Amino acid sequence: MNLKDYIDEIKDFPKLWIEFKDMSPILANSEALDIVINSFENSLWAPTKIIGLDARGFIFWSILAYKMKIPFIMLRKEWKLPWKCERISYKLEYWENTFEIKKDSIKPWDRIAIVDDLIATGWTIKAAIDLVERLWASISSVNAVIELKDLNGRELFKDKVINTLVKY
Repeated sequence: MNLKDYIDEIKDFPKLWIEFKDMSPILANSEALDIVINSFENSLWAPTKIIGLDARGFIFWSILAYKMKIPFIMLRKEWKLPWKCERISYKLEYWENTFEIKKDSIKPWDRIAIVDDLIATGWTIKAAIDLVERLWASISSVNAVIELKDLNGRELFKDKVINTLVKY
């Protein structure tokens, strides 16, 4: 099965010259979803927790964590969590953003698999790595369904184990 057949491309969304990659057709096909979940389950090396970046991939990653029998932690955009949070701000191509994570959700002995739907410029994943490492946990791997190779996002964290399934 070619997963690209289950990724819709929407031109000029959310801005002109951007080609949005929509993975919702994967969620609508149990065989495609099974390939994604099993591929990552087989490529992650002994994480104690999975951290998913806000928000498109939350469905994928909560299924993966459930299947692996480890906790799933949401890394949310600013003001989405009601608890005391650790925060990190980062810059993107068009704006600045902030991630938050529940203050006590990561311990220094944790091995974290960071998961996102897509690696583009890499700045959101780099922020997640920096936040996890600031909390003294280690990164077991960085994972995404899609990688936009021309944007060279993996260069920001090339010292990490990186797993992607579909490359554009």
